[in-house]
Amino acid sequence: MENATSARERAQPKKVHVIGCGAIAREILAVCAANGLDHIELNCLPAIWHNTPEKITPGLREAITRARANGFERIFIAYADCGTGGLIDRLCEEEGVTRIPGPHCYSFFAGNADFAARWDDDITAFFLTDFLARQFEAFVIEPLGLDRHPELRDMYFGHYRKLVYLSQQEDAALQEKARRAAVTLGLEYEYRYTGYGDLTTSLIEV
Repeated sequence: MENATSARERAQPKKVHVIGCGAIAREILAVCAANGLDHIELNCLPAIWHNTPEKITPGLREAITRARANGFERIFIAYADCGTGGLIDRLCEEEGVTRIPGPHCYSFFAGNADFAARWDDDITAFFLTDFLARQFEAFVIEPLGLDRHPELRDMYFGHYRKLVYLSQQEDAALQEKARRAAVTLGLEYEYRYTGYGDLTTSLIEV
C-alpha cells in the first residue's frame, strides 16, 4: 500500500521549466504566485535581447538543451514571436515545445484579440510595459544614442503619433515615468491598464 507522501507526489503536476524573457520575469512570478503555480520553475534569458532579437532563438535552443540535461520533460517558452520572424515557432516545432501566443509582449499583455482589434488606431503607437517604463533610459534612450544625440529623436520617432503605456500594475510612479517618456519622445500619451492579459492563461494552461 502506497504511503501518503507518494500519493501526494503523484497528484501534484510535474515541474514545468519555463524559459522566459527577463523583461517579463516579474510578471511571470506574479502570475505564478497569484494562481498557485508552484510547479513552474522559471529561467530567464537576458532582457536586453529585447533590442537584439537575433540572439533570442539561439539562446532558447541552448536553454532547452540545458533544461533537458537537467531532467525536465515539460518545457514552455515564455516568449511571443518577439521580432524573430517566425524563428521561435520553428524552434518550438523542432523541439516539441510551445510558447505564448502572439507577436510580442505588448499584444499578449493587452490580450491578443483586443490588441488586434485596436491595431488600426494603434499603428502609429510606441508601446511601453511596466518593465520598459522602469527601464526607459537603459532600453530605449541609451541604445539609440539619444542621451548623446537628442537631435536624432525625430529620425527614430517621427513616424509615431502616441506613446501607449500598457500597464500590468496600477502604479502612479510608473505612470509618471511613462508620461515623461512621452514628453521626451515628443508623443501624445495614452494609458491603458491591461493586467497580465493572455500571459495568465498561457501559464495556467502549461
